[in-house]
Amino acid sequence: MVTSYLNKRVRIKVDRPLGSIHPVYNFIYPLNYGYIPDTMADDGEEIDAYIVGEFEPLIAFEGKVIAIAKRNHDVEDKLIVSNKHYSPEQIKALIEFQERFFDTEIIT
Repeated sequence: MVTSYLNKRVRIKVDRPLGSIHPVYNFIYPLNYGYIPDTMADDGEEIDAYIVGEFEPLIAFEGKVIAIAKRNHDVEDKLIVSNKHYSPEQIKALIEFQERFFDTEIIT
């Protein structure tokens, strides 16, 4: 379960850098997004993560899991990774570009 990552440091491989376009849905990523290599989420893919507080496109990032985006009615929760502090309300606003399509709560 991804909640075991809360408050731990992780290394993220960025496959959708800030400013990139989603390959299927055609929206622009307003932040860096990636995954933890060699892990497995409940959807059978690697554990995904939003990187907040970094304002340049990245290829990798190391930071602390400051929250979990818990998707109710979906099997794929997301990590929120940063080296800065954000409130749950700020996190929700930063990831809304994608999470608005899901019933998501922020766990800190």
